[in-house]
Amino acid sequence: MPSVRISTLEDIPAITRIYAHHVLHGTGSFETEAPVESEMARRRDEVLQRKLPYLVAVGDDGQVVGYAYANWFKARPAYRFSAEDSIYVADGQHGKGIGRLLMQALIDACEQAGVRKLIAVIGDSGNHGSIGVHAAAGFVPVGTMRSVGWKFGRWLDIVMMEKTLGAGDSTPPAP
Repeated sequence: MPSVRISTLEDIPAITRIYAHHVLHGTGSFETEAPVESEMARRRDEVLQRKLPYLVAVGDDGQVVGYAYANWFKARPAYRFSAEDSIYVADGQHGKGIGRLLMQALIDACEQAGVRKLIAVIGDSGNHGSIGVHAAAGFVPVGTMRSVGWKFGRWLDIVMMEKTLGAGDSTPPAP
């Protein structure tokens, strides 16, 4: 069974390969050109500078088989207690529980970071795997935005889901 750990710069080549596959062959990301390693490293640094988690799942052989991170839902400071999750599993590794493992580790790390609301912006309303992983982790649907992306010659929806973490909105956040 894979294990989850905090990502390192040495993981960037594997993270870049995993994401490139999803960009070039999937609808979970609405990017149409795969970013290079330096851009993926910059994105990781941005997440870590915000004191948010960037994790990898590693197989028994030590290879990265998936990754997950959370970033502010929006860049403005008032959103700093609401984060958007992203989880990507390597091609050929789906259906092995890696997504669920990453999701739980990400939820735990986000709670520890003070996140009160985790938001999923799921590319493609037909992305049943991602919707299912989120639902199994306690996310609830809050809406679908129809035909907001154009990729692979078709219009794509996004499904919005959310999960309250910790005290949610029942108490003010720590200063």
